[in-house]
Amino acid sequence: MGRIFEVRKSTMFARWDRMAKQFTRVGKDIAIAVKAGGPDPENNPALRRCIVNAKAVNMPKDRVEAAIKRAMGKDKTDYEEVAYEGYAPHGIAIMVDTATDNTTRTVANVRTHFNKCGGSLGNSGSVAFMFNRVGEFKVKNAGQNLEELELELIDSGLEEIGEDSEGNIIIRAAFTEFGNMSKALEDKGLEVISSELKRIPVNVVELSEEQAKEVLELVDRLEQDDDVQAVFHNLK
Repeated sequence: MGRIFEVRKSTMFARWDRMAKQFTRVGKDIAIAVKAGGPDPENNPALRRCIVNAKAVNMPKDRVEAAIKRAMGKDKTDYEEVAYEGYAPHGIAIMVDTATDNTTRTVANVRTHFNKCGGSLGNSGSVAFMFNRVGEFKVKNAGQNLEELELELIDSGLEEIGEDSEGNIIIRAAFTEFGNMSKALEDKGLEVISSELKRIPVNVVELSEEQAKEVLELVDRLEQDDDVQAVFHNLK
């Protein structure tokens, strides 16, 4: 039993770590949304998006409510959204989106992650042009006709529509049209499972398995950082 138990325990702790990280990310998003648009989801589309995403990662309702209250309190933490750019080993472009209350700490940590994995932190604009920033919505497929839905959403900024491996509808809109698309999906009564801002690479680079492993080691280190919200790369 010893070996099996240790494997199960390791898997369980890894799952808890991922869940804690997801809750932290959503909590920061809530703080940023409340600061920008207030604590009422009815009048704050960004906060509604955060609540949807909280449900997607099984964040308890009481923790969501607590995060909203913290964001309104005297002791609230003010987070700044900062993007960092750089290169992983073998010339792979990396974009790192962060939410931080201490940019000095964050940039030092991000630079350390790059350096320890054979990469390099770049200047602003060094790789951003290699990515398109989009809003991505995962919508429950309730038998909608994708061609009809595509026509209906074009005026709301639709760029791409398709399905994922689980049969959910994936909708992408331009970054500047994120709010319009979010409202359009709400108006149509579609069930949005999650929504987020993503950076999609314009072109991807294919590496050998060993080289790709080096790149993904850096990606993993960055994703484990408490200040990091998301990491994007152009590795195929």
